[in-house]
Amino acid sequence: MDQQFMQQLKKRLEAARQQLSREANRKAEEGRDLGPEGAQDPADRAEATYEREILFSQSENETQLLQMVNGALDRMNDGTYGMCLNCGRDIEAKRLEAVPWAHFCINCQKQKEAEDAGRAA
Repeated sequence: MDQQFMQQLKKRLEAARQQLSREANRKAEEGRDLGPEGAQDPADRAEATYEREILFSQSENETQLLQMVNGALDRMNDGTYGMCLNCGRDIEAKRLEAVPWAHFCINCQKQKEAEDAGRAA
């Protein structure tokens, strides 16, 4: 892969890491701050609990994406970035440009999604 392209992807991944880390921490903190202790009304307590669960869920999703970004940066450092973790083939540059933290080629990603959908059904 072109060195300049790799540098661009690395910068995008590092920026994504910073943003996701900030957002995950902010949402987790907001969730902790939404304690229902002060609310006496059951509807207010239920709403606070619901909002807290949404914030924690969003924080968890961002944390998972952050782990994928960190994994991509680790693979850049060890020289395995851009190789599918399933089949070992190169991941297309267009896919990496669109999803720089991708760890599967498009064929393996489709296969994984089909398997996941089959398990969910």
